[in-house]
Amino acid sequence: MLDIHAAMDQYLEQNLLQDDPILEKISQASEAAGLVPHAVTPLQAEFLALLIRISGARTVLEIGCLGGYSAVAMARALPEDGQLVTTEIDTRTAGVAEDNITGSGFGDRIDLRVGPAMQVLDDEIAAGRTFDFIFIDADKVNHKNYLERGLKLARTGSIIVADNIVRGGAVLDAGSAENSVKGVRAMMAYAATLEEVDKTALQTVGAKGYDGMAIFRVR
Repeated sequence: MLDIHAAMDQYLEQNLLQDDPILEKISQASEAAGLVPHAVTPLQAEFLALLIRISGARTVLEIGCLGGYSAVAMARALPEDGQLVTTEIDTRTAGVAEDNITGSGFGDRIDLRVGPAMQVLDDEIAAGRTFDFIFIDADKVNHKNYLERGLKLARTGSIIVADNIVRGGAVLDAGSAENSVKGVRAMMAYAATLEEVDKTALQTVGAKGYDGMAIFRVR
């Protein structure tokens, strides 16, 4: 089925998206640098950008930058005085991302923090910062920890999107020994306890297989 999912992605991109030389250049540079192919798809990138535009977000926090593909896609959706903070733990990957971000022409809106995401989040909490939109897309082991801290960095109306919550259906296995599955299941169990938070999820299929996103809005 993966072939038809990839073909459908291509069909939807051709009919709904315009050519995007900036993001395509980032994708090619990231691949050439040998980064893992875990960036969001073009359709998913536009979905995130559209959520930012619809919500009127001015500040964005991204947990997990990789090559900067989604960071640039989201930063472009912000007003000119908007700001996006993104984290990347791997220094070599961060170097690739920095070059991609600078080359995109939107580097003035993006603040790349190199180091463990948890430390960045704790620093932002200590500084009393809040964000209008938060995208969780780092290691899945810490999905629950990222959501907990994300809620501390949110305000009324803030939107939080957590990626990769389906993992091909592997999260249905309560006895899974895979750390990423256990991390997502811990986040979902925590999400079930949340009050004063609107929440839903979307299952996704496409060129990168079967997965999904959880979406939260603080009331």
